[in-house]
Amino acid sequence: PTLSIFFGIVIRMYYDDHPPPHFHAIYGEHEAKIAIETMEVIEGKLPRRALGLVLDWAELHKGELRDNWNKGQEHSPLESHSAVGVMECIESFGLAPVKGTR
Repeated sequence: PTLSIFFGIVIRMYYDDHPPPHFHAIYGEHEAKIAIETMEVIEGKLPRRALGLVLDWAELHKGELRDNWNKGQEHSPLESHSAVGVMECIESFGLAPVKGTR
């Protein structure tokens, strides 16, 4: 299931996926699996800026990602996450928000 979409980045998690607990981040033709606890890329790769946005977003939602991992292992419905905090992620890269988006 898709947990969140922001700036063309899709965050997904799959039922019965293999350990360690992780999520998938897809951006165009790029995909990475990222460990929830360590925020390390365990497979694949993303462009540098996309990866930075994903990692900042994931830190904000770490507890919810853990909860969803556990739900997925039990085949329970996963909860989607908003893109809350994305503007803060953008600003951490030194980019200015588009006027009227805050």
